[in-house]
Amino acid sequence: MTDTAPTNEKKRRTPQPLLRLMPYVLRYRSMVGAAALFLLLAAATTLALPTAVRRMIDHGFAAADGQFINSYFAMLLALATLLAVSSALRYYYVITIGERVVADLRREVFSRVTALSPSFFDVNQSGEIVSRLTADTTQIKSAFGASASQALRNLILCLGAMGMMILTSPKLSALVLGAIPLIVFPLVGFGRSVRGRSRMAQDTLAATSAFASETIAATRTVQAFGAEESATARYGDAVEEAYHAARAAIRSRAFLTGFAILLVFGSIVGVLWYGAQSVLAGTMTAGTLSQFVLYSVLAASSLGQLSEVWGDLSQAGGAAERLTELLREVPAIRDPEQPVALPAPARGEVSFDTVSFSYPSRVSAITVHGLSFSVKAGETVAIVGPSGAGKSTVLSLLMRFYDPTRGAVRLDGVDIRQARLADLRARMAIVPQDVTIFAASIHDNIAFGLPNASREAVRQAAVAAQADEFISRLDKGYDTLAGERGVTLSGGQRQRIAIARAILKNAPVLLLDEATSALDAESETLVQTALDGLMKNRTTIVIAHRLATVLKADRILVMEDGQIVEEGTHAELVARNGLYASLARLQFDAGAQGFLAAQ
Repeated sequence: MTDTAPTNEKKRRTPQPLLRLMPYVLRYRSMVGAAALFLLLAAATTLALPTAVRRMIDHGFAAADGQFINSYFAMLLALATLLAVSSALRYYYVITIGERVVADLRREVFSRVTALSPSFFDVNQSGEIVSRLTADTTQIKSAFGASASQALRNLILCLGAMGMMILTSPKLSALVLGAIPLIVFPLVGFGRSVRGRSRMAQDTLAATSAFASETIAATRTVQAFGAEESATARYGDAVEEAYHAARAAIRSRAFLTGFAILLVFGSIVGVLWYGAQSVLAGTMTAGTLSQFVLYSVLAASSLGQLSEVWGDLSQAGGAAERLTELLREVPAIRDPEQPVALPAPARGEVSFDTVSFSYPSRVSAITVHGLSFSVKAGETVAIVGPSGAGKSTVLSLLMRFYDPTRGAVRLDGVDIRQARLADLRARMAIVPQDVTIFAASIHDNIAFGLPNASREAVRQAAVAAQADEFISRLDKGYDTLAGERGVTLSGGQRQRIAIARAILKNAPVLLLDEATSALDAESETLVQTALDGLMKNRTTIVIAHRLATVLKADRILVMEDGQIVEEGTHAELVARNGLYASLARLQFDAGAQGFLAAQ
């Protein structure tokens, strides 16, 4: 499976999806061993109690031996102490294992998600992915913690109690064991129904969370368009749908629990009635019947609790299914099996050789077609054209966010599909049009690609990006928190932080995707000056709508419908009076004719 496949496709049902997570548990064999030891000790202690009760009834009460009774009560107190200690240690180890497994699982799922290609996120909502990392892992923690512990404990107690029932009275036990198939088979069938409904409830909740995450992130847009009521109504509908799905799952679990209790205790009542008749007939002692009653109650309660826990495990099974789907996702873009080393030192030569490409989510729409051009080391090339011409796609292909369907993209003569992704992207720095600012300090945002960069190196990069002045005026300077998505910063400030981030990386290839689009005239002049210095001795590819920002480029490539239709300097392209000249006339004022002619 590749990450181009949507994760909301029809799910494959497996009987025991939690078993897929057992490798995470087996990493901690010592803790598992300790948990199993104390689990068995607690179960053995519990199973010993009915035997002590039988001996006390048959021997202590019958002979009116007070010393015998006192010694047995002392033994019961010792057993209770042992049970308390072993139960506490069982709980500690089991819950610790659950926390450890979930921590590892969250880390590995997050690591896998961050490694998936952009094509995965083209067809999947980020809010749903976050829901899997939070709500689903919480279900897993419950399963590998309390639920798994209770399930194992009750299973051991149930089997142990049944074994002791057989030793106590084979005749009564035969009646009880004969009723077990009538109890177990319906429980298994209902358990499957519970699991399916739980999975549906989790999917619905994930979709609700995705919508909430998307809406909250765009609160300003929602308020600007007065869409609060419609957004609230849509979320309310989603919440109501999630509620009904959850209620259906709860209804199934409730019915499963009640049905199990009725079958178990109903069968035991019938068997005990038969045992009471045996005591009256003198074929069984009162102590033996008491022992059998206790083991029967123990087996019945364990089986009843097991049915409740089965519902929790079924729900966790749905969560495990969803998480393992993410872990099974294979990035569409990944390192080759035998990578080719990029030349050292880096030259920064870029070439596109008859490249064609369609986005995986729109296979029928060809974005670029037969695209061929080259950029020499140290050259500045601008790519311009109308919206949808394929300009930003060029940078996505060069960064290898996607692979071309035909042709090849090369860096320093090496097909980038043959190089390691880390080596390829280490040689590029990008300033995107849609700047990403994290909810961290200004220092951490600038040093995002180089987390170990010193404060002085970060400050120098900010100075070069004309950002140091406004950063110094902030309350805590470089330690000021930028807020979620940089909400506390202006568009121009965010853009300059992104430029400082690229400057700090100091890569041989610089990619500018509308790098000055969010700046006012004054800031644009300052940043353009900084970029002019940064672009020296570097290969630079500039994507621009505003033609005033590309006048100094060594060459300008004009794209239309995914192809290069014109190429040359600004003056040459204006003289041709083609698409570039038309775009220029649309952007410059009425006096542009003289300006264009003079260039």
